Amino acid sequence: MCMPTSDRRRRCPIIATQTWKLHRMVLAQDLKDKNPLTIAQAWKLGGRQVAIATVVETWGSAPRRAGSHLVADREGNFEGSVSGGCVEASVITACIDVIADGKAAMLEFGVADETAWRVGLSCGGRIRVYIERLD
Repeated sequence: MCMPTSDRRRRCPIIATQTWKLHRMVLAQDLKDKNPLTIAQAWKLGGRQVAIATVVETWGSAPRRAGSHLVADREGNFEGSVSGGCVEASVITACIDVIADGKAAMLEFGVADETAWRVGLSCGGRIRVYIERLD
């Protein structure tokens, strides 16, 4: 049975329930697919404070291309990647700082080719990462 709402529209609880179930199924599939932006949305809707890190520019050889995302919450839980591992810890720490103070940050990471080989990294190059709090 459809019920009137305060603004004179009618809503049907059966359709609303089915729509919500479909939305949850789609969201669950997206979470399974590990889409960082969908995960950020789900975390935010679940009451978590979230920051999104995005690779905005690369130079030389870089493990992730521009547009790659990492999302992190206040406790340091994260999904996605901006570097393939070599700078993730610094980005996650910066995400926590951005969540705390609300100020976006632009970070740049890079290493010379000769240094990269010495420390066991296969690529030199640089990346620029923009971090913002999801409000």
